[in-house]
Amino acid sequence: MSTTKYVFVTGGVTSSLGKGIISASLAKLLQARGYSVTIQKLDPYINVDPGTLNPYEHGECYVTEDGAETDLDLGHYERFINLPTTQANNVTTGRIYQTVINKERRGDYLGKTVQVIPHITDEIKRNIKLLGKKHNYDVVITEIGGTVGDIESLPYIESVRQLKWELGSQNSLVIHLTLVPYLSASGELKTKPTQHSVKVMLENGIQPDVLVLRTEHPLNTDIRKKVALFCNVNIESVIQSIDVSTIYEVPLLMKEEKLDVTVLKKLNLPVNEEPKLEKWKQFIEKLKSPKKEITVGLVGKYIELPDSYKSIIESLVHAGSVNQCKVNVESIHSEKITEANVAQKLKNVQGVIVAPGFGLRGIEGKITAVSYVRENNIPFLGICLGMQCAVVEFARNVLGLSDADSTEMSRTTTNPVIDLMEEQKGVTEKGGTMRLGAYPCDIKKGTKVFEVYNKEHIQERHRHRYEFNNTYLEEFDKAGMKPAGLNPDTGLVEIMEMPEHRWFIGVQFHPEYKSTVVNPHPLFVNFVKEICKD
Repeated sequence: MSTTKYVFVTGGVTSSLGKGIISASLAKLLQARGYSVTIQKLDPYINVDPGTLNPYEHGECYVTEDGAETDLDLGHYERFINLPTTQANNVTTGRIYQTVINKERRGDYLGKTVQVIPHITDEIKRNIKLLGKKHNYDVVITEIGGTVGDIESLPYIESVRQLKWELGSQNSLVIHLTLVPYLSASGELKTKPTQHSVKVMLENGIQPDVLVLRTEHPLNTDIRKKVALFCNVNIESVIQSIDVSTIYEVPLLMKEEKLDVTVLKKLNLPVNEEPKLEKWKQFIEKLKSPKKEITVGLVGKYIELPDSYKSIIESLVHAGSVNQCKVNVESIHSEKITEANVAQKLKNVQGVIVAPGFGLRGIEGKITAVSYVRENNIPFLGICLGMQCAVVEFARNVLGLSDADSTEMSRTTTNPVIDLMEEQKGVTEKGGTMRLGAYPCDIKKGTKVFEVYNKEHIQERHRHRYEFNNTYLEEFDKAGMKPAGLNPDTGLVEIMEMPEHRWFIGVQFHPEYKSTVVNPHPLFVNFVKEICKD
C-alpha cells in the first residue's frame, strides 16, 4: 500500500497570490529535510495544454523533459526543487474531459450516464494519485489553479473533498492561501476577505488545515488569533507570507513561520533534522550583495507581460548570483525597433538576448537588433527564434542573400535559410510539427560553446517547428558563422556561434527551461560573466 501523503494548495480572495511559490517553497523545505517530494498543477481552463495559448493570456508556456507543454508554475517547481517535472505534473480541465469523453466513446462506462460526479471527479483523483503511485514519493503537493468560488474550479475542489475523506486526515491536508489587505485610510489590516474565503471552502465541504496569509505588513498576534478563531484552525496553522524582495526568500520565510513543521506534524511524519539550506542561503546572500550591476536588453514581442519570458528572467537572476552581479533586464519591444532608432533603443544595455516566439509580428525588429549587436561587438544570446533571426540577418547582410528568410515568415523566399524539414511539411495540426522536449546535442571541441559547457554531449529542451536549412551550412561556416552544436541523430543545427565576435551564440533550444537555483545554466552564467568584464 502506498504511504504517499497529499498536500493540496488552494487560493482565495484574488488570483496571483503566489500559490505556485508557496507550493514550491514547502516542497523545498520538505526536500531539505530529506523527504522525496513532487508538485503538480491542476489548471481549470479547457485548453488541453497551454501550447496554443497566447503568452498575453497565460504567461510563458513551459516545456518539460518529456515534451509536455505546461503551465509556467512548473518552471517555479523545477527551479526550487531542482528535479525535472513531466506531463503528469500538469493537468488541465481540457485533458480531464478529453480522457473521459474518449472513454465514453470506447464504451468504458458500460452505457452509464457520464456526469461531473463521479466520472470527472474520479478522473481528477486518478491523476492526482498517479504521481504518488508511480514514483512512491513521500509527499505530493497539488496546487489547484484559479480562485475558490470560481465555477471552473468546482470539480477540483469537490475532488479534493472526496480525497480528504478517502485518504484520512493524517494522509492529506489543505493549505489555503488568502490575502489580508491593508487599508491605508484607516491604517488597518482586514481579515474579513479571508473569513469569507474560508466560508466558501466550508460551503464546498472542506475545512482548510493551514492558512497562509499574504500581507504587505506584519501580522500581530491579535490578528492571527482572530483568523484562527473565525476560520476554525489553531494559531500555529496561521502562517504569515509577507512581501519580499525576491521569490527565493520565500522558503526561508516559510521556515521561520514553521510551515514545514506544521505540515509534517499534521501528516504524522517525523520532524527530523533541520532543513539543509546552506546552498540556498549562499545563493540569496550573493544575490543581495552584488559587486557589479549590468543591464541586459531582452528583445521580444510580448514584453507587456513579464511572465511571457519568466524562465529567461529567472535564469538571469541565477546567473547574476553566481557572478555576484545585479542583472537589470530592460524589455525592448521588437515591433518598435527600426534601423533608424536601434542605436537609441539599445544605448542603455551591455548585452542583448533576442527572445523566442512564433509568427511574423516584430520579426524585422529582432533582425535589426541582431545586426546592430553583431556589428558593434555587443554580447548576444539568441534563443530559438532569436537564433533563427541571427541566421537570417547573417545571410542577408554578410552572405548577400538579400531575400533570405524563414519559410515561417515568407513562403516565397528563394533563400529559405530557416525551413521546415521534409517530413514535417505534410502535417497540418499546430502541435504536430513541433520538436518538443529534450534532444541530444554534440558540441564541437575548440568552440566557444565547448568552453561554456565544458562537455561534448548535452541534452536541451526544444519547442519549435522550423530548423536551420543545412543546404546553406558550408556557406555560413566559411563566412564566419559556425555550427558549434549538432543533433547526433539528425544532423540538425542546434548551436551557431561567431568566433570572431566577443560573445555571439544562437541556440535552437531553450536553455532557460533548465536553469535552477542549484544548477544555473552555463550559457546564462557565461553570458553575464562576459558582460561583467567591462
